Amino acid sequence: MLARLNLKPATLRRLMNLWPPYLAAGIVVEEIRADYRYVRVALKDRVANRNYFGTHFGGSLFAMTDPFYALMLFHQLGREYVVWDKAGKIDFEQPGRGTVRCEFHLDDATIAEITGAAADGNKVLRWLPIEIKDGNGELVARVEKQVYVRKKPQRTPVTRVE
Repeated sequence: MLARLNLKPATLRRLMNLWPPYLAAGIVVEEIRADYRYVRVALKDRVANRNYFGTHFGGSLFAMTDPFYALMLFHQLGREYVVWDKAGKIDFEQPGRGTVRCEFHLDDATIAEITGAAADGNKVLRWLPIEIKDGNGELVARVEKQVYVRKKPQRTPVTRVE
C-alpha cells in the first residue's frame, strides 16, 4: 500500500522508525539517501533486544536488515517490476553489544545486471550482502538477502466490440 504513495525517502524513514516492530526492537533507520541507493540502519542496545547472555538477540540483528534491498530496488526499477524479499541468511561472527549498524549500497553495475537479466520477463534471484558492525567497526554478523525481481508483463488494452 505504501508503495503506491511514492514516498520521499525522509518520509519513508520517519514512517519506518514509527513501525511497531522496529520501534519496539530499538531499530532506527538513520538515513535513506534521496536516490534510494544507500540506507543506514542502527540497532540500539535495549533490555528488550538482549538475549540470555546480555548481547543482541539474533532475531533483532536479522530484522534490522529487512526489507531494505527490496525497497531500494523497487525505487530504482519502478512500477514495471515486481520486487520482493525471497530469502535471507545470517552468520554470526561475534556477540553484538552496544549500538550496531549496517549499510546497504546499490551501484550502477548491480542495477544494470538485474534489469538486464529481467528484461525478458523471467524471474531474477540475486543475493546481496550486508555487514552488521559494532561501534568499533568490528564485524558482528554477515547477512545475505535474496531479492526476487521480475518485469511485469505488458498489459494489452481491451477493445470493446459492439
